[in-house]
Amino acid sequence: MPDILCRVEKPGLLTTIQDLGRYGYQDRGVAPAGAMDVYSLMIGNLLVGNEEDTPGLEITIMGPKLVFEAKAVIALTGADLHAACNGSPVPQWKSFTVYKGDVLSFKGHNNGSRAYLTVEGGLDGERFLDSYSTYLKAKIGGIEGRSLFKNDVLYYHADRAKGRNGKGISRKRQPVYLDEQVLRVIEGPDTSAFTPESIELFYRQGYTVTKDADRMGCRLEGEKLSHIESADILSEASSFGTIQVPAGGQPIILMADRQTTGGYTRIATVISADLPKAAQLYPGQRVRFKKVSLENANQVKQKKTSFIKSIKLASNNQ
Repeated sequence: MPDILCRVEKPGLLTTIQDLGRYGYQDRGVAPAGAMDVYSLMIGNLLVGNEEDTPGLEITIMGPKLVFEAKAVIALTGADLHAACNGSPVPQWKSFTVYKGDVLSFKGHNNGSRAYLTVEGGLDGERFLDSYSTYLKAKIGGIEGRSLFKNDVLYYHADRAKGRNGKGISRKRQPVYLDEQVLRVIEGPDTSAFTPESIELFYRQGYTVTKDADRMGCRLEGEKLSHIESADILSEASSFGTIQVPAGGQPIILMADRQTTGGYTRIATVISADLPKAAQLYPGQRVRFKKVSLENANQVKQKKTSFIKSIKLASNNQ
């Protein structure tokens, strides 16, 4: 039986329970959802001794105010949202202990847009189709398929805790969220639908993240891209990181809560290793794209996977 972890005094802008996603159901119209920045959630879980796919809180730009009802080991990863416990700053990318009566609050984002709170033993929530992830559009998972409300109670599995505390990763291993982010991409399957000038423009210009960016898609604004004929294609399954360009000529990076199929031309796809960077973009931020080979994308992915494995190995040996 899960125990009470904390009560929500303020819910924040958009705070949801997420794990690594609800995969295997896209053919039935159910989006994977899951953490936008899976890297930060995975590392956060390993820092508190959990499995990588254990559910945690995804906190967007303006964080909640949480009053703890029990002693627990937690970690904060991802964006720096100026977290404080009882008014004193707390570390990022390192596990630490909170006690009954402690108040965790956030002042707002410094860089990046999404932080992740993981707790030793793991958060509890509503499990649907093999995942605890909140999918807002379908209202499933997490807490009634919604973001946190004031006076919500969060539960965790205290019986699974292993007494981990103080584990962290070095600063040089922590992600850097730049004011102008560069995302590496591989060429999309529909480049022949664009004029050569637009392909060149896509890689040359910088884009601004619009205020409409959300968990479904990161909408960008820049000089318009032109299609040779139509922006429409036969609908196909969509994937995290695909960059669609509708008739308006402005790119959209498909994100965790994307529609399961898409019918717009795909100019490129963000490589998996850079999806966490895409997840940390926020309205008004600048972003550029750099084309890389599939071989290079796989090499970068392998390095990231090896690093996560090394943290897991170190955690298991404690």
